[in-house]
Amino acid sequence: MDIPFSRWHLAIEKRRSRRYFDLNLSMAPEALTALDKVCSQFVPFPHARSRLVTESADSVFKGIIGSYGKVRDAPAFIALIGNMDDPFVQEKVGYTGEGIILEATALGLNTCWVAGFFRPEIVASLIEVSNKERVLAITPVGYAHQFESWQEKLMTGFGRSHNRRALSKLVRGLPREKWPDWVNPSLEAARLAPSAANRQPWGLDVQDDGITVFVGTMGPEFNVSKRLDCGIAMLHLEVAALNSGCKGEWEFLPSPQVAKFKIRS
Repeated sequence: MDIPFSRWHLAIEKRRSRRYFDLNLSMAPEALTALDKVCSQFVPFPHARSRLVTESADSVFKGIIGSYGKVRDAPAFIALIGNMDDPFVQEKVGYTGEGIILEATALGLNTCWVAGFFRPEIVASLIEVSNKERVLAITPVGYAHQFESWQEKLMTGFGRSHNRRALSKLVRGLPREKWPDWVNPSLEAARLAPSAANRQPWGLDVQDDGITVFVGTMGPEFNVSKRLDCGIAMLHLEVAALNSGCKGEWEFLPSPQVAKFKIRS
């Protein structure tokens, strides 16, 4: 499946994490069909996949700070699964999962990345997972309440979820005056990527032939892989690059580097 870059680029700005869903608003069958289709077709890497589960997700989620951070009343969820034999599984699952989330956003649905506070054993009991695979993250899917609850507002403040560090804090390498036209929107899209408690654990190294994503020193662990967060930023970067007319491919790199987006000549 080719990335629908113009559609997903618009979704980057619209996406917001939502945790409380409205049981009175049922998902349209065509939305579920479209989401299930993208789950089956958007498989950019053989060791990362997604699966839509169309039943209540309440038993899957664990709360934090009492019940404040718990996802409530989600009518469905998407499991994001990786083969743990792959040394780059975390970033591949992050990349794949964010594509699914941007498509859900484009369909008018609400989502929320959950990588550290869910019950993987329950998820695994609802889907087929091989011995080599692990459910690394999930996202609830549905229609959120029109207005954020005070608990969601508390989580927004706790995670600083709408704030982002300036590019100057994230980027190194080629001086700005030498950046090709596609670079700035691509970096900006990566800057807007979601991450655990908005820690933004990635750095971005601009080079003559592309951009390398690496794991920065900023941000606590939260029992969530920083490389998974970096994979989310990778997807944002490529979507914006494609939207700017620049095509490339990813070369995965050993730690602390993650991957390089190499432009096609």
